[in-house]
Amino acid sequence: MDGALREESAAALRTAQVPITALNPGRELADRLGDGPFALVCLFASPDADFADLTREAHIAFRGADVFACTTAGELGEHGYEEGQIIAVAFPRAYFAVSAYAIDDLDHMDDQRIIDSVIQRRMALNRDAPDMPSEFAFLMVDGLSLREEHLSGVLASGLGPMPLFGGSSGDGTAFRSTWLSHNGTIRQNAALLALVRSRCRVKVFSLDNLIPTDTRMVVTRADPEARVVHELNAETAALEYARLLGKDPNQLDPFTFAAHPVVLRLGDTHHVRAIQRVSENGDLVFFSAINEGMVLSLADHEDISAHLEAGLSRLARGVAPDHILGCDCILRRIEAGQLQKTREISDILQRHRVIGFSTYGEQIGALHVNQTLTGVAIYPPLDGV
Repeated sequence: MDGALREESAAALRTAQVPITALNPGRELADRLGDGPFALVCLFASPDADFADLTREAHIAFRGADVFACTTAGELGEHGYEEGQIIAVAFPRAYFAVSAYAIDDLDHMDDQRIIDSVIQRRMALNRDAPDMPSEFAFLMVDGLSLREEHLSGVLASGLGPMPLFGGSSGDGTAFRSTWLSHNGTIRQNAALLALVRSRCRVKVFSLDNLIPTDTRMVVTRADPEARVVHELNAETAALEYARLLGKDPNQLDPFTFAAHPVVLRLGDTHHVRAIQRVSENGDLVFFSAINEGMVLSLADHEDISAHLEAGLSRLARGVAPDHILGCDCILRRIEAGQLQKTREISDILQRHRVIGFSTYGEQIGALHVNQTLTGVAIYPPLDGV
């Protein structure tokens, strides 16, 4: 496909990709996406890309559209799991109306002002696009901001019934610096929010292949703001976690965390609280906030490829999605590699037309979660336009 992602003229979304070595990736992506006009263009860029040049070029190439961009922990593209690529997803005005804006300085958010702004934007979008009955909100947020939980809760208060999903920007497996951009302006400690209405049917979803076990641990000392757990069961966190696994604490690494996640049970549901790393003093640093008193359970895995195939096939019952825009946790990519299932997972993602990026965490509704594939299935236009 010469680097393009199924550029059928009948598709609701337009998608394309280029390697980071492209001489002018913004211009080349615009050429491959074809004529607009577009309401929104989202770029998911390898952290090895020249992000400043890319976003500057894209803002010029897609003038008239809002342009969101973020760095990734890997890309979901033409061949499933990708690396060293820039993925573009464009929302044509024929099928989508978008209200897009940036939220800066996440450490000092004015919650009520943001809620009021979201309500006003949602009402204006409803008024301006009465012929587009479907809706969702898409969030990109700095994956090192440590503010995703609070932000998701605030946004959900303003969005009301509009379903929210999103992903946290990444930096491969380095965890040093992640970047966002809106219309060529680069941001950190920020988020980008797109409120979307469409004449296409849409379905926001979240999948994980984890099953809670009866092995539990209580968080007895933690720093929730820093996402650090000092003690589990009144013992040093890393030592206790390793003991419960029957492993040497010195051998804890990202592969262990991907293979042995912990979950928080809420009634009949559960939410993953994934571990990022072990600190020098034996603390466990998480991808999500952990509060003292939480009871966490170790989780087992269903087969990741069979579970993914089943979940995506459910979305395709009756009518297959035009595309699926997905935010896939980096720990799922690590798990697939550890189990030598990267090619199998990539084939499933390709067959079900999943595009997007690997993340440092995902947002669904008011929640920030980990180790999921979260996204929106976008179906063919309702009126066949």
